[in-house]
This record gives sequence, structure tokens and C-alpha cells, in this order.
Amino acid sequence: MFYIDVILPLPLAGLFTYSAPTAVERGCRVIVQFGAKKFYSAIVAECYEPKEPKPGIKEITSVLDEQPVILPSQLQFWDWISIYYMCHLGEVCKAALPAALKLESATRVSVIEEAYCEERLSPSETKIFDLLSDGKIYDIAEIARKAGVSNPIPGIRSLLEKGLIAADEQLGSNFSPKSETVVRLRTANEEDLHAAMDQLRRAPKQLSALTTFLSQMPTGAEAFSMPAKKLMELSGANAAALKGLVEKNIFLLEKKEMYPLEGKGSEVSADVQLNGHQQRALAQIEESFQEKNITLLHGVTSSGKTEIYIKLIAEQLAAGKQVLYLLPEIALTMQITTRLRAVFGERLAVYHSRFTDNERAEVWNSMVKDKGCQVVLGVRSSIFLPFRNLGLVIVDEEHEASYKQQDPAPRYHGRNAAIVLASIHQAKVLLGTATPAIETYFNAMNGKYGLVELHQRHESLDMPLIQVVNTKELRRKKIMKSAIFSPQLLAEMERAFEKGEQVMLFRNRRGFAPYMECKACAWSPKCHNCDVSLTYHKYANLLSCHYCGATYPVLHDCPSCQSKDSMVVVGFGTERVEEEIMELFPGKRIARMDLDTTRSKKSYEQIIDGFAKGKTDILIGTQMISKGLDFDKVSLVGIIQADSLFNQPDFRAHERGFQMLEQVSGRAGRKHKRGLVVLQTTNPDSQIIQAVCEHDYLRFYKKEIAERETFKYPPFYRILHVILRGKDRLKLGESSEYLSVLLRRSFGNRVLGPIEPPVAKVQTLFIRRIIIKTECNASPSVVREQLRNTLDYFNLQDISKSILVHVDVDPM
Repeated sequence: MFYIDVILPLPLAGLFTYSAPTAVERGCRVIVQFGAKKFYSAIVAECYEPKEPKPGIKEITSVLDEQPVILPSQLQFWDWISIYYMCHLGEVCKAALPAALKLESATRVSVIEEAYCEERLSPSETKIFDLLSDGKIYDIAEIARKAGVSNPIPGIRSLLEKGLIAADEQLGSNFSPKSETVVRLRTANEEDLHAAMDQLRRAPKQLSALTTFLSQMPTGAEAFSMPAKKLMELSGANAAALKGLVEKNIFLLEKKEMYPLEGKGSEVSADVQLNGHQQRALAQIEESFQEKNITLLHGVTSSGKTEIYIKLIAEQLAAGKQVLYLLPEIALTMQITTRLRAVFGERLAVYHSRFTDNERAEVWNSMVKDKGCQVVLGVRSSIFLPFRNLGLVIVDEEHEASYKQQDPAPRYHGRNAAIVLASIHQAKVLLGTATPAIETYFNAMNGKYGLVELHQRHESLDMPLIQVVNTKELRRKKIMKSAIFSPQLLAEMERAFEKGEQVMLFRNRRGFAPYMECKACAWSPKCHNCDVSLTYHKYANLLSCHYCGATYPVLHDCPSCQSKDSMVVVGFGTERVEEEIMELFPGKRIARMDLDTTRSKKSYEQIIDGFAKGKTDILIGTQMISKGLDFDKVSLVGIIQADSLFNQPDFRAHERGFQMLEQVSGRAGRKHKRGLVVLQTTNPDSQIIQAVCEHDYLRFYKKEIAERETFKYPPFYRILHVILRGKDRLKLGESSEYLSVLLRRSFGNRVLGPIEPPVAKVQTLFIRRIIIKTECNASPSVVREQLRNTLDYFNLQDISKSILVHVDVDPM
């Protein structure tokens, strides 16, 4: 008898103990019964022989894996995630595993016809047997409900042992690995092969298949196999010819699992040519890695950081190591995949949420089984993959807020978690960006990270010229004919089209208009579930909530003041920009890239590929187009209403605004020609706008870091948000006030709030936020323990009932 402690994919504290007749290896999946009616697949965290048996320990139902699907280093990483980000281990498990590897259980029970038992049945057994006597099949939940038995499991077990009923355990997984038929030689003995060729002289198609196979077979690779489909294409043979070779004991046909390792095809040399600036940066990075585990590569847009990454990846692969290449957006993986595919071929795997459950499970299994995947390109969830020999982690565009997981838990930051993952594997970390996060640059300036700077664009191209347009002044002088576009921007677009060049237009708000308003009383429609105005989407002709996804019909009359046809749209989003561009440039090919146009799996790739190949003249988009995309023919970028990026109630608003403007500006003038950016603003004298115009990150950093220190924000202080949610607004207010009092007993004046966030209701739940600011030298483990103790006490009080509480560590 063995005991095993398992991780259940549920938001519950701690591990759960079950018994097993034999030892089960850590990291394997087992099926366990949890409660009276539920069965789950759980991950084995520990297996041990008990000194003394414990009463009431349930036995596992079955073992799913012969070999672990979770490696010891992953379990260590999961522990760190759950501790640091203050969430349950089961929540980490649920986030980490691909859906196809998480099983669902439904035990279906039926009566055995003509079964007979002399023993007397208990009352619960009688109820269950009587229900099943109608010949139908029921699952456990239905039996409990229809038979009136609160816990039917003991009765069902007893009836099974007495041979009166049968149970079919439907432990279903959606995962079924893709496979292909491959051809292999039955023997590689030279004499046998010569004899086979003599035998096939009168069967030309079979002979062609054999000779083609041998020509593809590497010297000494007796276990070589190749896809049957590929062999038929190369040799001109058909399926009948292959079948004949099998019958003659020359070939073997086998089924082989396929893994979606992006980049199938011939592998080419990784000898990427670097210019002098890139070579110096590469040498400095390698030198920095001698002393530091983490290095920041601060390279301006279009400075050739990707070529440096490729060189570093090639060095790691030559040393037999794996590399994780993180990107903030799925859209970026489309372009980078093509570049890495040409260099690393089948050793590249891509992992993100646009892949199907099966495809992600196949990548996972390929890495567990060590199938040769050495470079993983993916978004933040890629940190959970089973790496065996990780040597380098590259976090590209490390400043991006997209690396932070918001909901559900674990609310981890992909960049920070990747640094911990690398330390577990004793790997190096390279953080790359043109606009570093304030905290990252602070760590680099203070010697915690290495710092390498690359200030020259590729081929010594000048940084784009930024032309600032004061739209407020243009409107005052009545020069602004369009509600969206300045005359300067329209004139530059005309010039770009005359030269056969492309244009990108940036507006960081999707939809047609941010909201509708009654022109008589100024009433605006809001979501019934959330405290937010509804966005008007003209194409779909509906009002939509961008928080919960609810949709409503478009209003024409005002329900508040009863005015007829008084509802008008206010402001503009990407949809309205697209409509006006169509009217101004009717002959031009236009594409829009935002959440509305990129919902399908291939939509990102189609939009980006079409623009890259010149099939589109104008690309309109939200922040998706600002992140690392590289297009040869883009000479002009138009930034519409830049001020909206800064007017947010968030201490990071200026940082994000600067980063976004600098990044989107960098899309202009990528090849052989200096680009132009037309930046429309109502406040041209803003210090942030001036820093963007001069591409002066250091000037912006000095201003921002001084304000952070004055007002006690990161990197000088750490922040935790305690979020409370509830359906009763009054009760939520009382609960949040009570919790803030409890927290002040431990943290004193470091506690701020409770406050209502800007959006104070989401998905029918009202929200309150309590902010805790702690000094950086305060022990994180002590802070977490004090906070956890306070929350545990709060949850025991009546005032906390029906209130949901979670902690967001290092919120973005």
C-alpha cells in the first residue's frame, strides 16, 4: 500500500491524499474520486509508504500514464507560481496543462439483465437498483437526484460487487495524436538489398520506390523511416506498389505520431550575417552572460535584434540546449516563425492559444518524450511547457503588458516567471526591447541585470522623422476638414501612394464609436452587467460591451428623455477610421487589424501576409500593429489622437503611452529609406510627445523614475491589489471597509483604500480594490504570510459571505 498526494485542477488549497496498490511516479496522471459524484484526473506530487495507515483514505481509480507528463522541474516551478502569486496549486495546474490532457469523468451505470442476489439490499441499494431496473443508463449525478440518495457511491460499489449492475467509466480525453504512415526497411543488410533489387526488375514502380528510399536514407541510419506519402511523390510509385513491397518482406509500414513542429522542411545554415554594431552587441551579451544571468538588450526599432537572437539560439543548440523565445502577441509569432523556420527547420515548435487543443497537446508530448523540439516560440503560456535542458530564454518586447495574465488565476507575469524558470534550469535570460519597462531599466542601471545598448538601426538608417500636428489649433482655425484626419496626414498619404509605398494608421480603440449619446439630454447606454458604456459596432449594427461581451440592439430614440432620433455616435474607433479612409481613397486596398477582425485561427496570418506581400495599401489597427512587425514598404505611419493613450487613471499610463508611440513609430522606414510619422495631438508641448519626437528613452526614463520615487511606486515599492467582488453593492462596501481595517493592523499606512476602480462593475459583480504598498526590502514571504493570515480570518467572518476575494501581485 502506497499513499500519493495529488494536485487537483480545482481552486482549492493544498494537496489531496489517496491510496494506491503500487507506487506511482511523480508527474503521472491518476483518476481519483473527489466528493460523492466527481472524478478528476490529478497530478501525482508525492508518492510514499505510510508509517501507519490512515482511516478513510480513498483509493485511486486508475493510473493514466506509464511515464510522467509533468517533470520535477515543472512541479518546482508550479510551487513558486502558487506561492509568489498567491493562488492555489490547482489553479496553476489548470492553467499549465493543455485542455486535451485534462480529463472529464462521468460514470454511467446500468442494471445487468437476469442478475440475481440472495443477500438483502440496504435501503440506498434498493433505491438505486429500482431506478436502474427500467433498463436505462444513468450517470452518478442523475442517480443521486432521481433515486433521492445524497451519496450513491457506496451503494453503487456494493451493487457492483454483488454483480447486479455494470459501470462504464467514461473517462474521456479529447486528445488523439495525429499520425502518419511511414515506411521502414525490414532489413538494411546489403546482400538482402541486392537480392531485393534483382527480384524487382520486372516491377518498375516497386523498384523505383526502393531506390528512392535508399537515396534518401542517411549513411548508417538503419532505423531511418520516411512518410509513405512523400515516398510516393518522389518515386512515382502508388499505394499498391508499397503494399507489394510489404508482402515481399522488403518494407514495413508503421503508424507514427506527428507533432506540430512549425518549420518542417529542409534546415539551412544559421550563419546569419551581422553588421558591426550587431557583432559588438552580440559580443557584449556573451560577455555579460559570464557575470550576469539576466541581460537587457536595449536596441532601437529596426536595429536587428532578431538576427542577434538567432545567433544566440544557434550557439545554444550547438551546445545541446533548448531555447524558449517569448513574444507578447500571437500576431508577432506569424512573422518571426517564418524567419526562424528557415534557420532551425524541424527543431522549431510554436505554442499559443490559436492552436487547437490537440496541437498543443502534441507539442507538449513531443517535449515530454524528447522528440527533438529544441526551440519553442510562443506567448506567455509557453513557460509551462516541459523543458528538459533549457539553456536560454529570450523575452522579446519585454515591456509589453500582454505578458501579464489578468483572469483567471494564476495572475502571473510571463517575463518575471520566465526569469524564475530560467534560474531553475540554470539558464540565461535575454530581455529585448526598444522601450524597456521602467523596472527592467532600473535593474539594468543598478547592476542587477547586464545592459547592452544598440542605438544604430540596420544599415545605419535614420530613425523616423516625427511630424507633430496640433489638431486643437487646426480645429480652432477651422482647417481640419475631417473629424479624424489632419490635412498634413492626408497629403503625406497621397505622396506615399504616388511612390507605390504603404501606410499604417494607428488608433488604439476598436469599434465604430466608443459610445452613443442623446443629443438632447446627454444620456448614454450602458451595459446591464458592467459599469461601462457600450461601444457602437456599425458593421454588425449592434452595441457591444468590451468587458463581458454582451450585445444590445442599436438605439435611435432616447429612453431617458423620450426624444425621437436623438441618439448620435461620439468619438471614433478603427471601424470608423476604415470607413472614412474608404471614402477618401476609394481605389485603395484596406485591411483592419483589431480584435474584431482577428478572431479566427488564420486571420492574423492572412492580414499580415497580405500586407507584407503588397496586397494591401493601408493597414489600420490597434496596438496589435505596434509590436515588432516588419514591413519593407511602409514609409508612413499615422498616429490618430495620441492623447488618449495618456489620459488613464494609472501610474503606468505615461510609460505605456511612450512605449506604444515609440513602437508604432518604429514601423516606418524599415528598408533603405527614412520613414515619416504624422502624430496628431491636442497637446504638442507634452514632455512625453517631445521625448517620442527625439526618440529619447533616457530623457523619458529620468523624468518617470523621479516621479515613481516621489510617489512610492515600483521599482521603489512593491504593490499588491486585494480585489473584492460581490453582487450586493452595499454589503461589498461594508466588507471592503472591514477588510481594510484588518489589513491596517498588519500593514499600517501602507494600505490604501478601499476604492472603486474606474470600471466598478463587471459581469454583474461590483468591485472594490484595496492597495498595499510595501518597501522593496520587506520580505515577500513575510508579507504574503501576513496577508494570507488576514484573508483567512476575514473569510471566517459572516461579513465575508458571498464576497469573492483574490490578490493580484505586481498588478499591471
